[in-house]
Amino acid sequence: MAIIRERQAAAKEAKGYGNDLLGLMLEANTSAGAGGQKVAAMSMDDIIDECKTFFFAGHDTTAHLLTWAIFLLGTHPEWQQKLREEVLRECGGTGTPLHGDALNKLKLTTMVLYETLRLYGAVIMIARQTMADTELGGVKIPKGTITMIPTAMMHRDEEVWGADAGEFKPDRFRNGVGRAAKHPSAILAFAIGPRSCIGQDFAMLEAKATLVVILRRFEFEIAPEYVHAPVEFLTLQPKCGLPVLLKLLDQ
Repeated sequence: MAIIRERQAAAKEAKGYGNDLLGLMLEANTSAGAGGQKVAAMSMDDIIDECKTFFFAGHDTTAHLLTWAIFLLGTHPEWQQKLREEVLRECGGTGTPLHGDALNKLKLTTMVLYETLRLYGAVIMIARQTMADTELGGVKIPKGTITMIPTAMMHRDEEVWGADAGEFKPDRFRNGVGRAAKHPSAILAFAIGPRSCIGQDFAMLEAKATLVVILRRFEFEIAPEYVHAPVEFLTLQPKCGLPVLLKLLDQ
């Protein structure tokens, strides 16, 4: 609310609301209904909720994807080295600017990120409400029922992923996401269908770019004091943090 009040004061002085998400929403809200448009203005609570949603969905989830990717690469140094070699081959060293075309060539990095999402996806359960009477797997579900989809359990289901479902094996994604398991839609980290995550491509690009920056400069391993205790607090995160030992590579 303090930030909103500052933006409103700036707008009164003709300085505008700002060009970030909050500023764009405030500006749109002010002009809602102008010119005869039938557009309802958002309340301040609505605007705050939208900011929370964008921050949670677009920042917190990607941050924890990277957290668990670092954990898995820190405990599987052979894969860390494979990714570093791929990064240096496709993206160059520390002085080379990053480009989207180069990031799209990082096949092994993409495989590791999807395997991370499978084992430690930030969202461990998806909620959906039926909009009409539905039958699913022989079970009748009345209209308006809230259904919970336990993605964390489904991602480790041996019937779908094989006997090694509990192991870190990025190779399972070598032929693409649709062929990684017995069902083409087995990975639900970004949901699927018309309600799938709108920011999926951006999140993957952001995660790959961050890993490139880290792998170019550092070797890393998990510190001895690390305690493996994943806990859900809106998103799946390490309860005791993730202490990491970094070794600066020769530039």
